[in-house]
Amino acid sequence: MLYNSTNTVQGFMRSLVWILTFVSLTIVSSLTLGVLSIALFASPWVFMVPALLFNAWLAGVIAGMIFILPEWERLVLLRLGKFVGVRGPGLFIIPPFVYSVAAILDTRIETHQVEATATLTKDNVPTKITAAIEFRVEDPQKAVIDVQNYRQSVIWLSTEALKNTIGSMDLKEILSERDEIAANLKVQIDSGATTYGIDVRAVRITDVDTPPTLIDELAVIARARRSAEAKRIEAEAEVEVATMTTKAAEILRQNKGSMRLRELQVLSEMSKEESSMVIIYPYGDRVGQNLAAGAVSRGVAKLDVEDQEASES
Repeated sequence: MLYNSTNTVQGFMRSLVWILTFVSLTIVSSLTLGVLSIALFASPWVFMVPALLFNAWLAGVIAGMIFILPEWERLVLLRLGKFVGVRGPGLFIIPPFVYSVAAILDTRIETHQVEATATLTKDNVPTKITAAIEFRVEDPQKAVIDVQNYRQSVIWLSTEALKNTIGSMDLKEILSERDEIAANLKVQIDSGATTYGIDVRAVRITDVDTPPTLIDELAVIARARRSAEAKRIEAEAEVEVATMTTKAAEILRQNKGSMRLRELQVLSEMSKEESSMVIIYPYGDRVGQNLAAGAVSRGVAKLDVEDQEASES
């Protein structure tokens, strides 16, 4: 907790003033009452006791005129019940009886938590939202004169704005648009709190509480959407591949040289396979077909013999 040393200084100054005032008044009253008692042929203690009591009261009144406020505090001053100004920070003197102190306000930033419990969203989902509100006193006159309790008023205003925002949005929007909701709430609350002399500095959504069953349903919906998105991306990729393949086939068809190079590239890739035999002959050539068929027959017969020998052994 922040230590307020100005309270100690103010107390010391008031005590010092009280002592000096009381001693001074006592000396003056002693001399005056001494002369008066001689003139009246009376004991001086008859007048001294009431004089001491009066001196103590008057010293207290004079000492109470001294105020020392820290940098973050402001004093709202009244004269005969009417507002006359704001004082502080520092040392100043307020005359008694005619002037009075309405309130001493802390102008530092305050943080308060507000909750909107069991509030229905636009899609009829009961939701609890917790938000943190940061504000400070901007106009001490309005905060004291125009409203009885500015803190309670700002908290009530924040809670009402939070409930209205929840009721105007779907749960999905609330979960995905926290920053936008916080910015909108800040504008709403600040516009109302200005009449109280309060400046709303920030609004933050700290927690959104929804029923567990609803969270499970939202998780299922999210998984289904991700699966659908993956299938859509896969289909788009297939369409793109098919389009590019069609373009490539059209280019090869128009350029015979390119087609020939592509054939040689395919044959080169096929020849890299182990235990493979590649027979090349012109398309439609009967002799080439017969040679290929004979080669295949010999290869099959050779495999059958090897299999038989392996079984006999």
